[in-house]
Amino acid sequence: MSEILTKALSAVMSLALVFISCVPANAGTPNFPDVKAGSWYENDVKELAAKGLISGCGDGRFHPGDTITAAQFVTIVARCTGITGGPSSSGHWATPFMSAGLSRGWYDWDEIPPTGEKFEKPITRELSAKILMRALLPDKRGDYNTESAKMTDFSQLNGRYYESVLAGYSCGIFAGDDKGRFKPKSGLTRAEACAIVMRALKYMDGQPVGPSEPGPVETISGGVSENGWLQVKGTQLCNEDGEPVALHGMSSHGLHWFGQYTSEQSIRNTAKYGANLFRIAMYTGEGGYLSQPETVKQQAIGAVDRAIKQDMYVIIDWHILSDGNPMNHLNESKAFFDEIAERYKDEPAVLYEICNEPNGGADWARDIKPYAVELVKTIRKHSEKGIILIGSGTWSQDVHLAAADPVIGDNLMYTLHFYAGTHGQWLRDRADSALKAGLPLFVSEWGTSAADGSGGVFIEESRQWLDFLDKRGISWANWSLCDKNETSAALKPGTSGNKEWTGSDLSQSGKFVFDSF
Repeated sequence: MSEILTKALSAVMSLALVFISCVPANAGTPNFPDVKAGSWYENDVKELAAKGLISGCGDGRFHPGDTITAAQFVTIVARCTGITGGPSSSGHWATPFMSAGLSRGWYDWDEIPPTGEKFEKPITRELSAKILMRALLPDKRGDYNTESAKMTDFSQLNGRYYESVLAGYSCGIFAGDDKGRFKPKSGLTRAEACAIVMRALKYMDGQPVGPSEPGPVETISGGVSENGWLQVKGTQLCNEDGEPVALHGMSSHGLHWFGQYTSEQSIRNTAKYGANLFRIAMYTGEGGYLSQPETVKQQAIGAVDRAIKQDMYVIIDWHILSDGNPMNHLNESKAFFDEIAERYKDEPAVLYEICNEPNGGADWARDIKPYAVELVKTIRKHSEKGIILIGSGTWSQDVHLAAADPVIGDNLMYTLHFYAGTHGQWLRDRADSALKAGLPLFVSEWGTSAADGSGGVFIEESRQWLDFLDKRGISWANWSLCDKNETSAALKPGTSGNKEWTGSDLSQSGKFVFDSF
């Protein structure tokens, strides 16, 4: 009976090791269904799994957002040093790993008592730093003045952790959030734990250390009949089945100037080249909607219906520009979207862009967010799940401000606008920071030219931007489908909107963009 009981207990403990600690007891690289493609932590989790240092829980998932416990973290670090564990006499699966860490001085008995009562408690960031650095990089040191200045909350750090945290900062293993906070007393998620462990391992191997580069997002295209209602999951636009989807297409120029290119033939032409998105730029100022509301509104409705007929998703764009503060015409905007959302409440093809490019001193907290809150309420009275696109300040480039204080609600995305000849790596870095903060992005307008619509065409810079967007699964609409005498126009001057286009009708920009659908 004693031998049978021993074997049974051994089996139970092996199961506990996999289920509770989420670290491996066997070889093989698991495929975690909850590790999202393109997520900031994807590469770190996959690399640690490939090394045999972590595995899934009993349900086959990794649970990246769960807070990691002391036992789980110490076990992963211990495995990095080659410790394989062994039979436990105390009844807790992690005792061999914990004992090894304590005996090697990675932590002190009062931090995680060997009696086990804190094994399953969340580990703080400051203690995890001490364990990681003492285990893997014990000789590393960081300059007090240089590294402490990087932390806006350094005063909250317990003095016993100075050495390890400063050392980790000095070699790029630790970094603060967008406000420079280390949050020493807070816990860390499984995903965050994987990130710092992988950075430490890379540093030991002499590899560059820094924020994880996201893996490519595998998206599907297709039209409304294939994808149905869209939804936002995390930062990713998905179809009604929850699969990542990418929309690529054209934006019209101002309806009241170039309405001929929202004809049925023009929209059909873009669809034939592979576009599954059409954006209707309804200028509010510059002689647009505010000057002739009924005429321009009917133009917009006609264009929406023609895009739907081509199985395309379609953006209705309240295109503010010279009227830079969206609050200036809040009532007119609410009245327009109240009618439009009612009209298309059962139509999965329609997306609502509520403020194209706030500018001229429009402030996120004072103007843009309050406006967006009102418009979301207006649209949600009719359309419960239609995608709503929200602009930000400085011509929809201040996504970092929106990320720090987003509008509350479902199926909300934030527009990022760029022109390849003007906006470069700094804006891509800002976009990545916003994504990391959890802000869903949608490029509802971009151009191959400089920001004024001319100059260029900047093909290499445009390709760099599209590679960036494609890797992250970000949807886009190019400016613009018209024959205006500027380099961002997709059509050559004089091209008819009522004929089938060939390559000879497309401008240099148009050829590049249409080939990119």
